[in-house]
Amino acid sequence: MATRRTRPPIWTQPEPGARKPRFSREQIAAAALKIADEEGFEAVSMRRIASELGAGTMTLYHYIPTKDDLVALMDDALMGQLLVSDRQLSKDWKKALSEIARRTRAAFIRHPWALISLRGSLPGPNGMRHFEQCLAALAHTGLGRNAKLELLALVDDFVFGHALRAGEVRAPRGSDAEVTRQIFEYGAAQLASGKYPHMAELFAGVSARDASNLVAGSEEQRFERGLQMLLDGAARRFKLAH
Repeated sequence: MATRRTRPPIWTQPEPGARKPRFSREQIAAAALKIADEEGFEAVSMRRIASELGAGTMTLYHYIPTKDDLVALMDDALMGQLLVSDRQLSKDWKKALSEIARRTRAAFIRHPWALISLRGSLPGPNGMRHFEQCLAALAHTGLGRNAKLELLALVDDFVFGHALRAGEVRAPRGSDAEVTRQIFEYGAAQLASGKYPHMAELFAGVSARDASNLVAGSEEQRFERGLQMLLDGAARRFKLAH
């Protein structure tokens, strides 16, 4: 591909002018997301995308000249999955932010590689629509600019952190039962050493089978509890109606 950052963002460039172009930017981005989901982000290349679409590699350069352009398209395709329909976007700020947060979490659970690999992408049309929806959710709160940005950043930090943790939990771990047993035995020996009294008190009488269930509920239930705790705290902090 051409050297990165040598051209204006792809959003400022018109699509190829053929009356009926063989491929659209959306098709190319969808193929790239599919490859990243199945094979990892490192597998995404123009050659691999061309193979997925049944096209010649050089043909795709006509649509997407640089790696930055491809990453921008992938990021914007993912941002489209975060959008809430106008009918579903509640006028209640907490409900609206909660629905946006759920969609954001779901998208990054589906594409766990994206939080790292697409970081720093220039915002495209769907990214701007997503941000517009976030601001629309807070439109009737009376918050000023800085407060709105602070609250949205807090929600993003929570959602992204939860998605990253969920991705780590889902990572392949080989022989689960044997690895879990070894980890538990190591941990039990460390606690018995007396070096970690607070941890020893917390886990006193807990078996290996019970250790993973100390925090109640599924990942999704813990996400919902945490999100509502965060928004309740924000309501108190910013003196908003619950």
